[in-house]
This record gives sequence, structure tokens and C-alpha cells, in this order.
Amino acid sequence: MDFIKSLMCPKLDARLSQMRERAKEGRDPSTEDDTLQLLLTIARLSRPERILEIGTAEGLTSVALLCECENARLTTIELDEERYRKAKENFALFGVEDRVNAILGDAADVLPSLEGEFGLIFLDGPKVQYKKYLSDCKRLLCENGVLFADDVLLYGWVDGRAETPLKRRMLVEHIREYLREISSDPDFITSILDTGEGAAVSVKRTSFVSGLAKNRNGRKA
Repeated sequence: MDFIKSLMCPKLDARLSQMRERAKEGRDPSTEDDTLQLLLTIARLSRPERILEIGTAEGLTSVALLCECENARLTTIELDEERYRKAKENFALFGVEDRVNAILGDAADVLPSLEGEFGLIFLDGPKVQYKKYLSDCKRLLCENGVLFADDVLLYGWVDGRAETPLKRRMLVEHIREYLREISSDPDFITSILDTGEGAAVSVKRTSFVSGLAKNRNGRKA
């Protein structure tokens, strides 16, 4: 496994790679290398024109996505003001600020106000809120769009490979609720991958395919 992980190093601008390495040692570590590699692979395949990110942190994943998708525009939401300001600085540093709509606020309040469709949604905010965000993410995601939820296995706690600390049991149950709901939703096809701390990759079906899936489950299309 270590050998495979060693190969999953995103090919990024040297300056961005250095900043990601420094961030890994801080209070708000950047997206793990293999997770980012998977995210960028999906972005390369899907070529979204609009990307939504929930949880900006310092904006380094945002920058990587915009470098990979040179014609895309990105909307990103961050609750912490210090992180938000640092992200704005990084957007300017890499010359992508004109393609970013950075919003300071609680995603639970911001998401209902967003309009239009996004081809890729990167869900990396508070894990206890994933299920709460799901209905708006589904509304905002275009057909064949990808909803990528990060950190859904959390050190093996969620899938039972490791014992969950008592104070983290509620968090684990919130993530499990999200995974149950997204996996059972006929409007999505979902894979849960052991990448980084776990990633749930969900593709929104077209209306026709979704209708067939609902009919098979005994519901009206």
C-alpha cells in the first residue's frame, strides 16, 4: 500500500507542492496526495465548467482544481475568517482570483441561496453536516456531475477497522448516515473508496436512467 501511495503524487506547480507540504504540518492539513490525485483525475475526465467546494481551508485544493480545469470557475465556501483571508491571498498569488467566487459563511446558510448547476462538487466541510448539505448538493449538481465527499472513513472508525473513541461516536454516526443516504439514492451511483481517509464518489444519473432505477425499486419515475 505504501508503494501505491508513493505513486499517487499529483503533478503540481512546484510552488503549490511546497505550500501543500507546509500545510500538512499546520492546524488545517491540505488534502492528502492520493485523494487530490483522484479528485484531479475526476476533474480531468469530467471537465466541469463550474466547480463548488465546501470547505476552502487555505485554498490550495481550489488552486489545484483551477490549474487542472483551465476554463472552469469555482465557488468555494469557508466559515473560518482566517482561512478565508489566507485562501484569498493564495488565489491572488496563483493568478486565479478572477475565476473564484470565495464566500465567507456557514455552508448550511449559503448553499440554499446558490443557483445554477455545477459539474463537480467537492464536499470537505464539517463532517457532521454532510447529510444536511446533501439535498442542496443534489439540487446544484448537474446530470452526470460528480459529488466527491472526502474523509468518509476517518481512520477506519466508520467502516469498523478501528475502534471509535467515545467522543467521536456521534461524528461517525453522522458520516454513516450520509453514506447510507447517498448509497441508497437512486439518483446517484456511488463508490466508497479507501483513498486517503476515505472518499465517496457519487455520479448523478440522467433523468432517464434515474427513472428506470426508481421503477426497479417500486417507485414512480
